Amino acid sequence: MAARTPLIAGNWKMYGRRADLGEIAALGARLSAAKGPIEALICPPSPYLAAAVAAAHGSALAIGAQDCSSVAADAARTGEVNAAMLAEQGARYVIVGHSERRTLLGETDALVCAKAQAALAAGLTPIVCIGETKDERLAGRVEAVLAAQVRSSAPALAALPGKARPEEASPSYVLAYEPVWCIGGERTPSPAEIAEAHAVIRAALGEKLGAGAAAVRILYGGSVGPKNAAEVFSAPGVDGALVGRASLKADDFSSIIFAHPAAS
Repeated sequence: MAARTPLIAGNWKMYGRRADLGEIAALGARLSAAKGPIEALICPPSPYLAAAVAAAHGSALAIGAQDCSSVAADAARTGEVNAAMLAEQGARYVIVGHSERRTLLGETDALVCAKAQAALAAGLTPIVCIGETKDERLAGRVEAVLAAQVRSSAPALAALPGKARPEEASPSYVLAYEPVWCIGGERTPSPAEIAEAHAVIRAALGEKLGAGAAAVRILYGGSVGPKNAAEVFSAPGVDGALVGRASLKADDFSSIIFAHPAAS
């Protein structure tokens, strides 16, 4: 099969204002200098989604959302936004199951999977986040936790539109490995630790999807910045990154993008 195209995704979380959308336009302009195939994505706060799409217009920069409802259809769900609404605004991706939502809002694997399925039904590409906590790592449960989250959070082949048989499957979702214990901190796992976790995830995907697992991109997301991006990308099995606050500035985020061999 063809090589997986790297994806560098930026999650603005609850940061930024309308004035910061100029960073998106600046970033989009810089992407034309990429030497090889690479995708870049910004996920702004939902009130700025349509304006972000306009700011990125004419560039290779994609825009996504940070969450969606698990309910695909219109429904009496005050305060929620379904995936079809996001797609209508121009979103192409949506993050589901981010560690902050799992930790702060108690989102379960089952809910995350339902959100991913709703995103797929609306034509969006979900970025399904998984990862172990500090206590789980110290207890030696990394492999068990990651494998269980892949089994329960990632959609199965039958949930993918038109992809019922493994031999014709090319799952249109992305996984992001977030070691919860290092997000927002100073410690980043070594390339060996990152590679080990990604290998566990890839093996669990193989058990779940069969041949279709080879098409799924696995991003690393845990305190990625301009200073450590090249080291992160050097880890075997890493198909890109999910970046937090370092994606707010075009200078910082473009430095991360161009630290990837595919871009430079």
